[in-house]
Amino acid sequence: MDRSASGLSRLLRHTRTPVGALFRRIILINGLVFAFGTLVLALSPATVSARVRLTEVPVLLIGLAVMLGANAILLRRSLAPLDHLIASMHQFDPLRRNDRLDDIDNGDLGHVVDSFNAMTERLESERTAASASALAAQEGERRRIARELHDEIGQSLTVALLTMKRAVDKAPAELVDELCGVQETVRSCLDEVRGIARRLRPDVLDELGLHSALTALCHDVSDTAGLTVTRDVDRQLDRLPPDIELVCYRVVQECLTNVVRHAAATTVLVGLRSGSGVVELRITDNGRGGVTREGAGIRGMRERALLIQAALTVESPPGGGTDIRLRVPYDTARNAR
Repeated sequence: MDRSASGLSRLLRHTRTPVGALFRRIILINGLVFAFGTLVLALSPATVSARVRLTEVPVLLIGLAVMLGANAILLRRSLAPLDHLIASMHQFDPLRRNDRLDDIDNGDLGHVVDSFNAMTERLESERTAASASALAAQEGERRRIARELHDEIGQSLTVALLTMKRAVDKAPAELVDELCGVQETVRSCLDEVRGIARRLRPDVLDELGLHSALTALCHDVSDTAGLTVTRDVDRQLDRLPPDIELVCYRVVQECLTNVVRHAAATTVLVGLRSGSGVVELRITDNGRGGVTREGAGIRGMRERALLIQAALTVESPPGGGTDIRLRVPYDTARNAR
């Protein structure tokens, strides 16, 4: 008796949940179908003998088919939103902003859809917060390393250069050439340290803005890698918020690095335009293309894009180069100030 009561109580608690509501709907549909079939049989002139005759078999089969068909149609309509829910689960990508399921009139499955949308919203919010924290820590570490390279190692190399200059002035003639070679090596090391510090944290981005920072970056890549880097930047575009400028700069930096390492390209176009309610950053090369698997670089760009509510698209047909676009809603860019 106690076991039966506990089982009944568990069943009642279960039917109060959204799954329980779906369970009640299925029971109700089946009950209505069978009740309707029973009513039709009771009111119709058709009869069935105690020993079923061969001529009565088609009537029974038709009745069974009608009941099963009605039951299938009603259940299919009730469970149809589950197909959309399953498809959305399969397509869910933590590095992209996922579409929400539309509200449905089905009250039972509406709870499931609302729960899925709430879960997606929560996951995206938590992911964005975690990515923002990680990238902020990364930028802080970049800034610290760049400052130490510039202030400590850079100054030490500068002192070494001045010392070498004095040594060259006082050295015997037979040692001058050798000391000059050492001096040039130290100068090259100093230039390399400054370049690394500049790539880690470009001061020009904070001081002069994205346009000047992209110009300096493109010049550096063109000089060191031998690429023809063309810029198409809207000079009328106002300064963007610091977070958006930093994301745009890092995306261009990562794209140019990938072009140099993997694309076998000779020309690259870097464009920054505004219009139609968006600010669009575009990086296009004439390399081999064929990017089928997203590596750490593209995943990092997608994480940065999510921080500013931007959409990143990658098109890379084999042999047709790679076209990467970052589209930032203009309202986001304007309201982030």
